[in-house]
Amino acid sequence: MTIISTLERPLAKLILTSLLLAAFALGPALATPSQWRAEGWKTDFTKSSVQFGEILSGGPPRDGIPSIDAPIFKPASQIADLGPKEPVIRLEINGDRRAYPLRILTWHEIVNDEVGGVPVAVTYCPLCNASIVFERKVDGKLLDFGTTGKLRKSDLVMYDRQTESWWQQFTGEAILGSLQGAELTMLPVRVISFGEFKKNNPEAKVLVPNNPNFRPYGRNPYVNYDSRSAPYPLFTGDLPDNVSPMARVVVVQDGDKKTAVTLSKLRLDGPITLGDLTLSWKKGVNSALDDDQIAQSRDVGSVSVTKKVAGKPQDVVHDVTFAFVYYAFHPEGSLLQ
Repeated sequence: MTIISTLERPLAKLILTSLLLAAFALGPALATPSQWRAEGWKTDFTKSSVQFGEILSGGPPRDGIPSIDAPIFKPASQIADLGPKEPVIRLEINGDRRAYPLRILTWHEIVNDEVGGVPVAVTYCPLCNASIVFERKVDGKLLDFGTTGKLRKSDLVMYDRQTESWWQQFTGEAILGSLQGAELTMLPVRVISFGEFKKNNPEAKVLVPNNPNFRPYGRNPYVNYDSRSAPYPLFTGDLPDNVSPMARVVVVQDGDKKTAVTLSKLRLDGPITLGDLTLSWKKGVNSALDDDQIAQSRDVGSVSVTKKVAGKPQDVVHDVTFAFVYYAFHPEGSLLQ
């Protein structure tokens, strides 16, 4: 397949080959608690908020996509291998501003970190294009997160190493295990270009690989994914019929409901006001899911969502994802397009 042929390093081939075999050759790999226990899971599967059949094997085993648990950073001014338009997750807490390049998150999906004195999990699900940061404390208990190797609705299913509960990355909810029903607190972030981050924060911290040779950082294993007409067959739910499933949408909390705006509408008509929120778009950020080389990918721009607090705009939690993801998790949500 074209995607596999673009990868040259054995470890990258192993991860993506496993993913594609599950999706294309074998079909969705269903599992049950008895099978999961045989894999070594100590999760309390008697507590669940989802149907077990919705959870599929993504190919890699538990921690086959390894989280980064001891992150290493360098000042932005010292980073030479990131293209100026490459996407990074910008996070700031208590004056501590950091950038997490998607070229690294693509291969690790989770970074357990502490920023501004706050324990956080920085996460990215490539199949959903979901860049989400959570606080890692639940009811005062500090959690560390890893990858289960499972997917639900094409979205990363994480687990915490303290209770082995399983968590839905897109919603931050514990869906299986002793912590079932708990929700992680999402923190506001922006996906911006490395060039913008470096210009405005030359001495701020940028995540770098613990071992630069561990993965082909900078390469995209999901070549042309965001140009497909539909997600991989690992997604088994219903696709929206009122919008392209792979259209990028900006998801926000509008009052007591979720609302999304297509990126194309925001790009053409923005800024857009929804209640007390202002949504804006500007060019200058590459897709992480287009070209084989992220630095050469097409420009999809960046989004900001703010509201005024004491007269000043402040970032609020939002997500830029695909339409099929939005409707999978928020089927009653509204869409502006």
